[in-house]
Amino acid sequence: MKFAPILLASAASAHTIFSSLEVNGVNHGVGGGVRVPSYNGPIENVDSASIACNGAPNPTTPTSKVITVQAGQNVTAIWRYMLSTTGSAPNDIMDISHKGPTMAYLKKVNDATTDSGVGGGWFKIQEDGYNNGVWGTEKVINGQGRHSIKIPSCIAPGQYLLRAEMLALHGAGNYPGAQFYMECAQLNIVGGTGSKTPSTVAFPGAYSGSHPGVKISIYWPPVTNYQIPGPSVFTC
Repeated sequence: MKFAPILLASAASAHTIFSSLEVNGVNHGVGGGVRVPSYNGPIENVDSASIACNGAPNPTTPTSKVITVQAGQNVTAIWRYMLSTTGSAPNDIMDISHKGPTMAYLKKVNDATTDSGVGGGWFKIQEDGYNNGVWGTEKVINGQGRHSIKIPSCIAPGQYLLRAEMLALHGAGNYPGAQFYMECAQLNIVGGTGSKTPSTVAFPGAYSGSHPGVKISIYWPPVTNYQIPGPSVFTC
C-alpha cells in the first residue's frame, strides 16, 4: 500500500475544532460558551491533563457564557477546521482521511466557568463508531460539521461541562498516533429529574494508549469490529 504514507503526510495538518454550540436552532457563536483554542491541533497523549478539555500545546480561551439547556433535548456541537472557517463543506470541517469515532461526555460541576474539567466525574452520553463501513467522524465531516448530542432527561439539574470529541485514527497504528480532538462547552442544564446517578470516569484516566480503539491500523487488516474507547454510554 504505497499510497498510505503520502496520504498521511498530506493530511497531517488537517485538524479541527469544536467551535460553537447550537441549542434550539440558535448558534451561540464561536467561543460563546465553548472554550476554544487558537490552534486546531490534536492531543495525542491520553495521560495528559489536556485530554479533558484541550490545553497545552493548544491553550484555550476562557468564556464567561454558560448556555442553558433543557434536559432531554438534543444540542449540536459545530466543528470547523479553524475558528475563522465560515463554510460547511467537508474540507471546512476536517480532512476525510481522519476516520474514527465521535463521542460526548458530561461532568457535573459547581461552576462551569472555572472548573478545569481535569479529574473524575465524567460520563459518556453519546458515541458513534464504525457502522456499515462508515465512521462517526465521516458523518460529521459530510454533515456540515454537525455533531448531535442528546442531554439525558434523568440527570440532576445544575451546571455541567459538555466534552464533545472526534478521534482520528489515520495514524493510530502505533501509540502515540491517534489524534484526539475535544473542547468543552459550559452548560446550565434545567429540568432534569435527577432520578439516576451516572457512573463516572476521569480524564486523564478513561483512555489507555494500548486500548484497541486507540492503537489500531484502520487500513490493514480491514476493520470489521471497532471497539470505541472509554466507558459505555449512560442511559436513563
